[in-house]
Amino acid sequence: MQIELQTSTPNVWWRLLRPHTLTASFVPVFTGTAMALFDHQVHVGLFLLMLIASILIQSATNMFNEYYDYIRGLDTKDSVGIGGTIVRDGIKPNTIRNLAILFNLISVAIGVYICMESSWWIAVIGLVSILVSFLYSAGPIPISNTPFGELFSGLFMGPVIIMITYYIQTESFSWHFFYVSLSVGLLIGAINLSNNIRDLDGDKEHGRKTLAILLGRPKAISVLAFIFAAAFIWMVIAVLLQWVSPWALVVFLCVPKAIQAVKQFRGKNIAIEMMPAMKSTAQLNTFFGFLLTLGIIIGYWTNLS
Repeated sequence: MQIELQTSTPNVWWRLLRPHTLTASFVPVFTGTAMALFDHQVHVGLFLLMLIASILIQSATNMFNEYYDYIRGLDTKDSVGIGGTIVRDGIKPNTIRNLAILFNLISVAIGVYICMESSWWIAVIGLVSILVSFLYSAGPIPISNTPFGELFSGLFMGPVIIMITYYIQTESFSWHFFYVSLSVGLLIGAINLSNNIRDLDGDKEHGRKTLAILLGRPKAISVLAFIFAAAFIWMVIAVLLQWVSPWALVVFLCVPKAIQAVKQFRGKNIAIEMMPAMKSTAQLNTFFGFLLTLGIIIGYWTNLS
């Protein structure tokens, strides 16, 4: 495998990673680690390795998406929301593909060490996650072309990462924390949906059948608002059922960001006009995840006192 790193500015490679989507990779690791506090053990080294591996897999997913969208003729110089390293910056497509493969190989190497420190069952789940990240953009029927993109991204970048992170720290599984993690998964799926709402017209022209296309933009925005509401309501249920400390309700501080994202989508039909709404959706996931993590940590320390 050969990787040719053409001369370019660091900003080109930063855009390739699509940083606004990386919240879906690092937030779950923080949340899962905070949950592990209740077992009174957190291995900082494993936390950092899991964080790196998760970011690498998400970055590789974005790179594969960039590569295969170019190969299928979906991306042009005028496309909105892409890294644009191929169509605008002249980076060779094979370089992007090989970087994605390299990132996945590094994450596998990290995963081997994590398995040695915890359980080899993690390897099975990790390999399935990498396969899903590849098939999201590749294969005869990419997941991104179907109505199931939100489901796969929300599940694998939400509960799966959170519970793997929790397991490697505690070597145990908690159904209560799994249920709590669903709220994070909902908002990660929402990032995917917001992306598809923005790209609806272009995706439709290329024969994609995303959830946003099947619903139409107005209904898709309503579903997005419903997902936001469901994430907050689910946290109330989680507290009432004592799955998590009442401190977790601190997530309601970011309700205004959810309202802002929906308002920014309403009445917009041009992709570039919907970029602020996409940014707000990603920020909502970040704020919600970190506030939930904070609430879990405060709940832990409250139990100790």
